Amino acid sequence: MTTAVLTRPVRNLISVAHCIRLLRTQATVMLASENVLTMAAALGDAFCCQAVAQHLLLLQLIHSLDRTVCSHNAEEKYTKENYDYDLVVIGGGSGGLACAKQAVQLGAKVAVLDYVKPSPRGTKWGLGGTCVNVGCIPKKLMHQASLLGEAIHDSRPYGWQLGDPATVRHDWATLTESVQNHIKSVNWVTRVDLREQKVEYVNGLGHFKDAHTVVAVMKNQTERELSAKHVVIAVGGRPRFPDIPGAIEHGISSDDVFSLPNAPGKTLLVGAGYIGLECAGFLKGLGYDVTVMVRSILLRGFDQQMATLVGDSMVEKGIRFHHRTRPLAVEKQADGRLLVRYETQDAAGGATSTAEEVYDTVLFAIGRQAETGTLKLDSAGVVTADGGKSDKIDVNELDQTNVPHIYAVGDVLHGKPELTPVAIHAGRIIARRLFGGSDERMDYQDVATTVFTPLEYGCVGMSEEAAEAKHGKDGIEVYHAYYKPTEFFVPQRSVRYCYLKAVAVRDGDQPVLGLHFLGPAAGEVIQGFAAALKSGLTMKVLRNTVGIHPTVAEEFTRLAITKSSGLDPTPATCCS
Repeated sequence: MTTAVLTRPVRNLISVAHCIRLLRTQATVMLASENVLTMAAALGDAFCCQAVAQHLLLLQLIHSLDRTVCSHNAEEKYTKENYDYDLVVIGGGSGGLACAKQAVQLGAKVAVLDYVKPSPRGTKWGLGGTCVNVGCIPKKLMHQASLLGEAIHDSRPYGWQLGDPATVRHDWATLTESVQNHIKSVNWVTRVDLREQKVEYVNGLGHFKDAHTVVAVMKNQTERELSAKHVVIAVGGRPRFPDIPGAIEHGISSDDVFSLPNAPGKTLLVGAGYIGLECAGFLKGLGYDVTVMVRSILLRGFDQQMATLVGDSMVEKGIRFHHRTRPLAVEKQADGRLLVRYETQDAAGGATSTAEEVYDTVLFAIGRQAETGTLKLDSAGVVTADGGKSDKIDVNELDQTNVPHIYAVGDVLHGKPELTPVAIHAGRIIARRLFGGSDERMDYQDVATTVFTPLEYGCVGMSEEAAEAKHGKDGIEVYHAYYKPTEFFVPQRSVRYCYLKAVAVRDGDQPVLGLHFLGPAAGEVIQGFAAALKSGLTMKVLRNTVGIHPTVAEEFTRLAITKSSGLDPTPATCCS
């Protein structure tokens, strides 16, 4: 060690710490240890006189050494023997399965661990993860069921003689049976697909023994160890319940609603994120009395003008909202119904008042938490976000955790879109990079999504608030318009909340930053424009695009009025 280095103990310690975190080889650990000891001996008493900050830095380094040694004990163990698998995936949801199947197609030996812990109500399901079993698929099917109910009411002016629409009734049991039959068929096809592609499926709850060993706890409580060169964490998340009396005992979540044996009846939705609003929407469309309890704002993280319009459109459909309200307790009455006591804050944000109301079903949709609690991440040296305080996992641009051969995808990630297509795409990219020689990296920016409320909301790119925060109010231009879907005219359906806008940079050709659409088939509309935005769409190009008439998607090509102009964005006719 040179004299120059000895005069810079703190800088050297920082360099060693970074080296350990980045390289993580046993040789690095040994070298770092020797450097620290040599430095301390050479400095002697002088080192003890350094600032407290240096002392704390040394303690952090020693802690880092301890963690790294633990991780690399496992690394060293497997340098002398073969791994059981090239890749072990913990989690049989969309992202994990996509990664596993892609890896096998590229010649890797792969195992997938999947185990579903029952919900507090006892609901459980098969292979496929949240999307297939208790998420996107059943949600979209029930949304479609509610749209069909609306179509029945619209049919008379179109000449269909179906009797009095007021006498039409929906049968909950038939719907849930049909939905669950479809889900079970997907579960079966998924199992067959894994077998045909030679992905080993292990129906066990996985956790880490060390950085290269995963333990599967089987249903009979026996354990099986699997060693792997690479591990992908794809365990997803589950709904959270509030810490109030009766919530877990008497409430349900999105894990339960799609398989309820009896009709939900009068329902309270607690939470105004996209899951809560979607459930409220299809339940109302199926004919049930629905109330949504909102603590703060609707659709946090989405464009707030659009969120307000979504809420207003739901009120128009007959859904009630309790704003600035939180539940205090849920009690089961003698007749089996649920008494909910709640607290509401006045509009000024000051005084609160309490009230109570009786419901048949209380569905909590207050957010989700990552299923990392049972993974024993410490055994592998993996640290969760916020210095280990979060249940989510931070990854780098390669989707690596802080342990380089351990990756994470899907809803378990911190600060990434919790969407099925995102998890699938990220999982495939990891597999192609590990086993196919690819250098691809997942792009988490400008991912399109749709909220399947009665009037759907689709968007891609920045919200107006985010664009203004980045570019300044004077740096953006917002083009907007209300529009009238042709299909709505004959049944005289409300077009009051059919609205769209494009958020763009004000200067030059005006690169588009975000697109927002509220109306029928929003997901189908926004998907194509998402590809355009990812390809560098500008307002100049959008205005020069000829739309397909009459469609609702063409409204984006007709945007001409800006918010800054102050002109009325309401059209006179469908062809104006």
